[in-house]
Amino acid sequence: MFDFATVFTSFGGFLWVMFFFILALSVVVAVHEYGHYIVGRWCGIHAEVFSVGFGSVLISRVDRYGTRWQIAALPFGGYVKFKADSNATSAQDGMVLNSLNQTELRSTMHGAPIWARAATAAAGPAFNFILSIVLFCTLFMWQGQFSDSLKINKMFNIPGEFTLELGDEITAVNGLDVHNFGEFLLAGQDVKNFVTYTVKRKGKLVQAQGPVPFPALVYQVQPRSAAIEAGILSGDVITHIDGQPIFGFADLQSLVAAADKDEMQFSIWRFGAKFDVVLRSKLVAIPGPNGSFESRRLVGITGGTFFEPGTEPQSFIVAIKAAIERTWFIIKISLTGLKQMVVGSISACNLSGPVAIAETAGQMASQGALPFLALIAGLSTAVGLMNLFPIPILDGGHLVFCAYEAVTGRKPSDSVLQFLMTFGLIIVLSLTVFAVVMNQICP
Repeated sequence: MFDFATVFTSFGGFLWVMFFFILALSVVVAVHEYGHYIVGRWCGIHAEVFSVGFGSVLISRVDRYGTRWQIAALPFGGYVKFKADSNATSAQDGMVLNSLNQTELRSTMHGAPIWARAATAAAGPAFNFILSIVLFCTLFMWQGQFSDSLKINKMFNIPGEFTLELGDEITAVNGLDVHNFGEFLLAGQDVKNFVTYTVKRKGKLVQAQGPVPFPALVYQVQPRSAAIEAGILSGDVITHIDGQPIFGFADLQSLVAAADKDEMQFSIWRFGAKFDVVLRSKLVAIPGPNGSFESRRLVGITGGTFFEPGTEPQSFIVAIKAAIERTWFIIKISLTGLKQMVVGSISACNLSGPVAIAETAGQMASQGALPFLALIAGLSTAVGLMNLFPIPILDGGHLVFCAYEAVTGRKPSDSVLQFLMTFGLIIVLSLTVFAVVMNQICP
């Protein structure tokens, strides 16, 4: 029987995924192309068209510099078409070039000095990295940083009868004094069952019962993970795995790591309701501190303490430094991961194609604005890095052409450029298809 509700729900989910994928991609591409446009303009290169999307033009206007800004019907990318370009890949239009005098030729990508062309080509990836840093910095300043105070600012719902209250300030865990969040984390590593906390309440020290510092609480669900596919939500508490009771998050981690099968039954407590879900763990490459990768079976759950302490503002200097470090970490891990996939140390299943990125965008957006902004920041870094690869048709390929010209004193011939551009396009399309296929066949 035809189930309209099921079809509508699936279609609505697809629309949700596509909307946020297009939104994230449009922001990243627009910033990338704006980098090419504005630096090109500063270098005296005229842009005729700035387009978000391809195909039929939906909306357009011409600015005072003579550039047409437009939004096209197919919102999967964008481009800047400079003067005397024959298409969006900056291939030269020979007829137009032959009709230009020396002054007019200088305002094209093909007649400008090497430094101007190199700066314009490099500006797209550079603006992607800048966008990542700005977004990460904004997120760090917006969220603030946890203060050393152990005052309970927010307490999550955990099954059990507890006497801890909002506003309590923890001073000891089972009699062990703690003075800051770091000491609290150390004191709670191996604690099981319920815990006696010494807290400061209304100026007095009192004893209160509470959950273990690290309960099997789902603080965050990773996109495209076994947990999110099984319907596990942030705030859920895992009480059993395959019938074995779970007291803390460390128990969950050890049982998943030691499982000799990828299918497990999780018993979930969700605001008083209890139910079971069956999920299949996924083999994921985890980056280590020395840059190597370790393949482990994970379910995609991030844990946390049973409460959130208060936060304090993070200064711009601290936030911008952390944002630069985060962007550099993504670049370094991406390059290392790609190398490990090429040599076969980790599976190519870890490569994300367009479909996987679209799913990730929808799932991150469903968890709130902050995770979605973090996704855009990470995606922007990835796009900037990818465009620096020395592949013809990408910005990195254009930079290689500039370097060749600087060394030899001449440009590659038109026939060679055409061949290399076609070859580069084949490489990019082949990698895209490969990523899509791997995402479909990998568990």
